[in-house]
Amino acid sequence: MITRFGPGDPVRVRTAEKPGHIRTPGYVRGKTGRIARVLGAFESPESLAYGGSGLPRNPLYKVAFRQTDLWEEYAGPPGDSLYIDIYEYWLEPAREEDHEQPG
Repeated sequence: MITRFGPGDPVRVRTAEKPGHIRTPGYVRGKTGRIARVLGAFESPESLAYGGSGLPRNPLYKVAFRQTDLWEEYAGPPGDSLYIDIYEYWLEPAREEDHEQPG
């Protein structure tokens, strides 16, 4: 499987508005995270939801986001992270200076 990103890479979630069944939460769109792990390649649930084949298979990543980057009023420890599984077609490269390593 060929992937665009690897563990540690900073990524930004695309802000695209897509109609219908979306597996990428709105609260992470436009946010920067870091690839924690490559999970493999899977059929697209966004295609499968409407009777499509889900093909081609798409790389799925576990992406780490700092809670303080997601929630303006987050009062927990600054090192707290949230991990979300996101398909590659939702991700774009981010600049290193846009994101620090989650704790």
